[in-house]
Amino acid sequence: MMTDSKVIVRAEALESLLIEKGLVDPDRIDETITFYNERVGPMNGAQVVARAWQDPEFKARLLDDGTAAIEEFGFSGGQVDKLVIVENTPDTHNVVVCTLCSCYPWAVLGLPPRWYKDPAYRSRVVREPRAVLKEFGTVIPEDTTVQVWDSSAEIRYMVLPLMPASWADQSVDVLASKVSRDSMIGVEVLAD
Repeated sequence: MMTDSKVIVRAEALESLLIEKGLVDPDRIDETITFYNERVGPMNGAQVVARAWQDPEFKARLLDDGTAAIEEFGFSGGQVDKLVIVENTPDTHNVVVCTLCSCYPWAVLGLPPRWYKDPAYRSRVVREPRAVLKEFGTVIPEDTTVQVWDSSAEIRYMVLPLMPASWADQSVDVLASKVSRDSMIGVEVLAD
């Protein structure tokens, strides 16, 4: 398995070669990187989550029709044509997978992590969700139901994580900074 530094060196070498051969415009690469770093990604989903935690009317609209509720944010990046938001509660923990491929709501979660596309995750989280979650360091109490949601080309899911009680008096911006991509997939529980 390659280390992160080896992967970076390999990616930079490949990029240089493609630019040198005239196959890729370096400005276009920079634009794409900026797009995914600043306009598409988990920070978008975190804004949605934080707003839902602070605004009960928005939360109700979000849970009723996620696609319509997030339109006001003006996110780009796609894959949210039919976005369903599922809410974690003290009694239910939700986790998202795409068993067929890697359908994923890019506009609110960014690019899917490598493990999300891995066949082992895609098959095991459906059969043994508690065991898979434990491998992520997430232990769900036995009296809490674990619900697995299977994204597809038609419907994509995002988890509305349970907010830690100690965060209740924080601003939307502070809350958004604490929400992780993995909590919106459901493989992580947010903690103080």
